Amino acid sequence: MPEAPEPDESVLSFDLTEQPWIGVLQRNGEQEELSLREIFSQAGQVRRITADLPTQEFALTRLLLAVAHDALDGPKDIEHWSRLWNDPRCFDAVAAYLDTHRHRFDLLDRRTPFFQTAELRTAKDEVSSLNRIVADVPNGEPFFSARMPAAGRLSFPEAARWVVHAHAYDTSGIKSGMAGDTRAKGGKVYPLGVGWAGNLGGVFVEGRDLRETLLLNLVAVDTGGLTFTAEDRPAWRREPSGPGGAERTPAGIRDLYTWQSRRLRLHADANGVNGVVLGYGDPLTARNMHTHEPMTAWRRSPAQEKKHGEPLVYLPREHDPARSAWRGLASLIADRAQHQKDSAGVSAYLRPGILDWVARLVTRRALPRGFLVRARITGSVYGTQQSVVDEVVDDQLTMAVALLHEQDREYAQQAIDAVGDAEDAVKALGDLATDLQRAAGSENEGPRLSARDRAFGELEGPYRAWLASLGDADDPLEERARWQAQVHRIVSRLAAQMIADAGDAAWQGRTVPAKQGSVWLNSALADRWFRARLRTCLGQAFPPHLPSPRSGTAELSPKVHP
Repeated sequence: MPEAPEPDESVLSFDLTEQPWIGVLQRNGEQEELSLREIFSQAGQVRRITADLPTQEFALTRLLLAVAHDALDGPKDIEHWSRLWNDPRCFDAVAAYLDTHRHRFDLLDRRTPFFQTAELRTAKDEVSSLNRIVADVPNGEPFFSARMPAAGRLSFPEAARWVVHAHAYDTSGIKSGMAGDTRAKGGKVYPLGVGWAGNLGGVFVEGRDLRETLLLNLVAVDTGGLTFTAEDRPAWRREPSGPGGAERTPAGIRDLYTWQSRRLRLHADANGVNGVVLGYGDPLTARNMHTHEPMTAWRRSPAQEKKHGEPLVYLPREHDPARSAWRGLASLIADRAQHQKDSAGVSAYLRPGILDWVARLVTRRALPRGFLVRARITGSVYGTQQSVVDEVVDDQLTMAVALLHEQDREYAQQAIDAVGDAEDAVKALGDLATDLQRAAGSENEGPRLSARDRAFGELEGPYRAWLASLGDADDPLEERARWQAQVHRIVSRLAAQMIADAGDAAWQGRTVPAKQGSVWLNSALADRWFRARLRTCLGQAFPPHLPSPRSGTAELSPKVHP
């Protein structure tokens, strides 16, 4: 049998404007892959992007936003945005735009491959495994068990998605030096940090479909607090990157959303991608980038101010994987007037610029007060000097845009304070767990942590439902009182179960040290202390005309024995 001819790699092509490669969930529940051209033309029928990882979805969303900003050359202001919002065919201009720049969207082009550097090579012509760009977790436990023990080959659609993800979230660590990169020493480039989005506690806004999602995140160029310049353009409208890196400041969000933080080149044949060359690209410091990056909250860093001798430094506020989005609501919706300030009136935190933008839309009545959006939070948690991915954070919080209104802050304040109600009630429950342990003669911290975890889990669903309906309420303070009553019922039920499970030792009790002398502590006294604490933190739930759920029981102070 004659041998099959070798595939002609000179004609390899994968046109991202025409070939399906971005996974989507249609509004009818079906999943499929779409090309760039299709995803914009069908945006109103697409529910959301689906991806291999939540961080990949975030990176792809920013890519689509860069295309939309550039194709629409805006929006220039809220009036321009409103015309787009009210036009079902608002993305029609994208098709012609993609035709114009089609040559820069070919994943396998020999001269200008998409998001890659042509002819990129190391001094020894090494080609790495695709594990370098397929995100995994340490200790040999990849997110994608089907790829154990290595990602030997990727289809062209998969490879395209991971190329976008690598620029956004690639790990740090020592990387191969590229031929021609002056930063290389001994064939290596020492750690320069993770991909740009890896620094962020990523936040974006979701609407009812992808069209609304893209538009809600399409920030107008006249938005205060963000930097836009005439030089702002995405990577495909810049000169192709060489093997080194350029230190510069982003010209705007089109530039930032497509920031080339890596230099890479795929190795492929007619059957797919089988290797990659990967090195460092354009470095970007996270310090004081809040005037450029709208998709993260920010925190003031006194340590960085001292280190760099600067009066004010903000850094991205990363997500805590142990803390659900609803418990961090203040970082999302509190504006500068609501956040804690120092003696000079400087805010300790800044909410994401993307939510400032939505706040502007609702304040200017471009969106109705009752309109619901989902704040999606996404981030990557790195370990071991940022050289591996430990966890990926993905959460969402549905709320009415009224909570972002700039002149009417009462709804937002009650929503934030309601989280405080839950935190205080859970602390009281944790104290009860500790008291029951002490009454039984134990000092184990486990029951306290377990009680807190269970309580937060029980409160999460009710809070999310309460928050989603808050925008429809006439009186947010009255809704807050209803929430406090609900917290009281949930936490009291959990407390009653804990007391019932505490056993005879806790019921009998023992003498324990107190601030003044000692006290005989048993489960009955622990219960009284708990209810006193709960009334202190949730007292607003029971004004004089409303009976306490346990009004027939006296609130007793602890009896102290000298």
